[in-house]
Amino acid sequence: MSSASTLAVRVASKTEEATDICLIELVPTAGAPLPAFSAGSHIDVQLPGGLTRQYSLCNDPQESHRYQIAVLRDPASRGGSVAVHEQLQVGDVIQISAPKNHFALAHDAKRSLLLAGGIGVTPILCMAERLAHTGAAFTMHYCTRSLDRTAFRTRIAQAKFAGQVQFHLDDGDEAQKLNLQTLLAKPQADVHLYVCGPKGFMDAVLTTARAQGWPEAQLHFEFFAAEVVHSAQDGGFEVKLASSGRIIPVAADQTVTHALEAAGVMVQTSCEQGVCGTCLTRVLEGQPDHRDMYLTPEEQAANDQFLPCCSRSKTPLLVLDL
Repeated sequence: MSSASTLAVRVASKTEEATDICLIELVPTAGAPLPAFSAGSHIDVQLPGGLTRQYSLCNDPQESHRYQIAVLRDPASRGGSVAVHEQLQVGDVIQISAPKNHFALAHDAKRSLLLAGGIGVTPILCMAERLAHTGAAFTMHYCTRSLDRTAFRTRIAQAKFAGQVQFHLDDGDEAQKLNLQTLLAKPQADVHLYVCGPKGFMDAVLTTARAQGWPEAQLHFEFFAAEVVHSAQDGGFEVKLASSGRIIPVAADQTVTHALEAAGVMVQTSCEQGVCGTCLTRVLEGQPDHRDMYLTPEEQAANDQFLPCCSRSKTPLLVLDL
């Protein structure tokens, strides 16, 4: 993030929301209202140590005096969750981006089905509160490992939509566990599905929904993290910069963004896992080898854009709008 595009905020509070989950409240340093946001939005947060990570906003979108994020301490962290849990302190002033929304509600839906897994509850809860505020029909299913790891239990219990939420605990009895085959068995034209959580949970939901005939336009999802896929068959290729005609080689063990950076061409990145969409780049010629979790299958099939932090090329040359 460039300094011109960032907002200075202060950490007003940091509390334990559930086991290994901390809730952070961010307030403006200058006293002016924070930019408005819609349900499903996230912010880029510059953390101690120079890391930038994306976190969903989980407070009421009607609020302008604060942003709230909840962060899971991840054993497989690349540094972001550790920085939040161990280094970020109350009173710290940090830089964030304005809210962005790649996971917006479809306001023409007659009913919404919200599925949250673990920390994926952060944007889903915000959606539930927005839908409840507008009087829209929805149900929410919230899956966690155990009761002590279930964030926002009190907040949901006190909400006017508490009766529309079902909890599913991994360590609970079989009767209360989520049955995706049953839940997703009958897709309807007016129902939209939203899912967020660990990759395994989301893969299970989306695979089941697609197998049951849910149209892609009714499936909405946001991944928090992904594994960058490498293959023994990966080979080198070249990218051409449309603005100058310059051709830059990309080695078999090199990402496009790293090859560009080595050649002095900077592309803004953040997650470097194909999740956040920060590095999204137009493709003018050639066929990308899509390995991201950000673009929809239809967007990938169009082959007119790709994420150079993780995706590669199926053709010897990609011409990029750079």
